[in-house]
Amino acid sequence: MTAIAVTGHLDLSAETVPLVRAELRALLAGHPPSGLTGLSCLAPGADSLFAEAVLAAGGRLVAVLPSPHYRRWLAEPDRPAFDRLFAAAAEAVALPYREQSDAAYQAANAELLRRADLVVAVWDGLPGRGLGGTADMVATARRAGVPVLVVWPNGAARAAA
Repeated sequence: MTAIAVTGHLDLSAETVPLVRAELRALLAGHPPSGLTGLSCLAPGADSLFAEAVLAAGGRLVAVLPSPHYRRWLAEPDRPAFDRLFAAAAEAVALPYREQSDAAYQAANAELLRRADLVVAVWDGLPGRGLGGTADMVATARRAGVPVLVVWPNGAARAAA
């Protein structure tokens, strides 16, 4: 059984989404479905693309949420995808944070790392914008000795702010 956690940017450009989707599907195709567990916070962007790829590969999806109220923290347009993926998850873990915070995201990352054999990072390689984000997760995983595979296809970009 291989447990793969994801971390990655929320703000992928529209042109980047199909590039990342294709790379994630190719990556997961090398794992037998019966031995694949994907770990995701189901956030918009990379997390959701990874969760979709895990399900498409026939793997088991585990949702690790920073809070039982995580859905409320999402923008309205992102909720239908979250609901669909959450319903498809074989297991859900909700951490006890009541408010959105760096501490909540760091705790979710710690739970992902605790369960992961590998971290897939959909990451542009740039410094992070804060604790609990993609760069922080990559650095934490590397310090913990969890292998990190960076996925950033040629032509990938983050959406303009």
